[in-house]
Amino acid sequence: MWDILRITFPFFALVLCGYLATRRGLLPLAAIPGLNAFVLFFALPCMLYRFGARTPIGQLLDPVAGGVYLLCALPLVAGGVLGLRALRCNWNDAAFGALVAAMPNSGFMGVPLLVALLGAQAAGPVILTMLVDMVCTTSLCIALSRLDGAGAHGAAVALRQALRGMSANPMPWATALGALASALQWQLPGPLDKTVAMLAEAASPVALFAIGAVLARAQMQQHERVRPVDYVPLALAKLFAHPLLVWLVGHAAQALGVPLAPQTLVALVLVAALPSASNVSLLAERFGAHTGRVAHVILVSTTLAFVSFSAAVAWLVG
Repeated sequence: MWDILRITFPFFALVLCGYLATRRGLLPLAAIPGLNAFVLFFALPCMLYRFGARTPIGQLLDPVAGGVYLLCALPLVAGGVLGLRALRCNWNDAAFGALVAAMPNSGFMGVPLLVALLGAQAAGPVILTMLVDMVCTTSLCIALSRLDGAGAHGAAVALRQALRGMSANPMPWATALGALASALQWQLPGPLDKTVAMLAEAASPVALFAIGAVLARAQMQQHERVRPVDYVPLALAKLFAHPLLVWLVGHAAQALGVPLAPQTLVALVLVAALPSASNVSLLAERFGAHTGRVAHVILVSTTLAFVSFSAAVAWLVG
């Protein structure tokens, strides 16, 4: 367990550093969008490109792994929506509550953390889960969020909005370019490759620091009271139900003879065990959903994940 904590502790410590720096005023709130922009448009795309270019194309386009992961995301979305609707939430709030329970922080945290734990072969499955979440899970939840105004803003309009948002997201484009470079066995020219490498190396520490800053900002700017029943079950579903579901479905697929490699299943389960994605709060704010609930789920899941994720690694990797 100590060997596992030696790897996971620095990642969560950087999140804590960003949180404390923001809470104590060392990092101005006005600087947080700049940090996010650097990670989203420069550092993280470079890191994803390099991982994509160095990963065999078959791992990036594994339909079995993608299907298993998607098959487990859909029940989480359905359960989250039904549970929040039972609490008399509208479709908009229910959809983004479900999204924050089903979407792990695979971009900012998952890729560097799982590669550090499992080696470079984990990059392919992790990037694949990001594509599934960005293309399928997010689009579905945005479409559901528009059902409140189905007369004027139907699912077709929501789908167009989702596709427009995805087209402006540099992460899938960077991954696709990396996959193309992998398929063609093409390398960047030396000076350009060095530039991309420097930006990629900055992605992990800055992204983790930015996660802490975003969590602190959400807590500082949240004035309305959020009941624990509105966010604790969602955080627990993310940390426990999601990885358990992936583990069960993955082993069932293997028992049926589906070609799912054991190391790929381990990577999928650990991705599912990650805390909720911090960018869901930005989406919720953009679409006018209950940002307080989403921020609380992200904060609680990130805090508890230091123990729960390390325990999952000990269970699966030992």
